[in-house]
Formats: sequence, C-alpha cells, structure tokens
Amino acid sequence: MKKWLIPLVIILVVGFGFYSWTKGFNNTAVTLREEAKTAWSNVESAYQRRNDLIGNLVKTVQGAADFERNTLTEVIEARAKATSVNINADNLTEENIKQYEQAQGGLNSALSRLLVSVERYPDLKSNQNFMNLQTQLEGTENRINVERNRYNSAVGEYNTHIKVFPNSIFAGWFGFEEMSRYSADEGSEDAKEVEFDFN
Repeated sequence: MKKWLIPLVIILVVGFGFYSWTKGFNNTAVTLREEAKTAWSNVESAYQRRNDLIGNLVKTVQGAADFERNTLTEVIEARAKATSVNINADNLTEENIKQYEQAQGGLNSALSRLLVSVERYPDLKSNQNFMNLQTQLEGTENRINVERNRYNSAVGEYNTHIKVFPNSIFAGWFGFEEMSRYSADEGSEDAKEVEFDFN
C-alpha cells in the first residue's frame, strides 16, 4: 500500500466530516430561522384579525348617534397607524419590532378608552353585535398572546442554535445573526385590568 494513501484518506474523512457538520449546522439554522419568520407572520395575522374586528366594532358603535365622536376618531386613527406599520420578516430588528409594538400599543389604549366609554350607553352594551364583537376581541387578544409566545420560543431556539459553540463560529461564516424577541410594552407590567359589566 502506498504511503500517500493514508494521509489522503484521513484528509478525505476529516473533510467529509467537516462538510457534514457545517451542512447540518447551516440547514438547521435555515430551518429554525424560517420557523421564526413564520411565527412572526402568525403574530401579524393575529393582529390583523384584531384590526378587522375593531373596524366592525367601530361601525357598530357609530350606530349610537350620541356616542363620543372624539373617542371613535382616536380609535380610527390608531387603527390606521397600527395597520400602516408592517415589518418584513427578513428585517426583524429590535428597533422595527419596537415600532410595531408602539403602533399596536396606541391602538390598545384607544380601544380601552372606547370600551370604557361604552359603559355609559346601556343600549349599546346590550347590542348583540357589540357583545359578539367584544367576545371575539377577547379571544383574539388571547390568540395574539399565544402567537407572540410562539414567536419568542422559535426565536429562542434559533438564537440558541447559532450561539452555542462551535455553531457560533459557523454562524459568523454563514451570516446568521441573532433575531429579536417580541417584548412587552414598557410599563405594561403595571397595566390596570379593565372589566366590563354587561348586565
């Protein structure tokens, strides 16, 4: 057996092992990143459902002729702002997510004021359409929370994969960067819960 064959076989085995390792890292990172992007799309979809429901809620409330116009205007403007802020899943930076959160937070505030105002309108509170929309909004808020948690979980998996050694080395080579998580709005830990009495 020729002496040069042994080093060649060793080089080929090491090379194949390195190729398999980097290929496995890359493919897993791509899969996890795409799953995180899909999870972000689901967050946006849940918010879009809420925005659609708010549009229907506003139309129902507009039927109450003496309802506060300023409150409705605030909701309509906040909804327009919230729907105008979109983030490309390839550009999920902390800054972009914060901008998205702020727009959604503005809509939350306006919607809360609207729902508090409804307390002064017994006919509106007993309106079946309004009550159905209220129930759907509550369910959608829960769905939004679930989707945000799923997004954060997917981002956590991806970030962990690209940060552990030696994956962190390969992440730099292949251009995989840390993704930003969705975080609570500043001050939301002190938010007061609003309860509605429809009796």
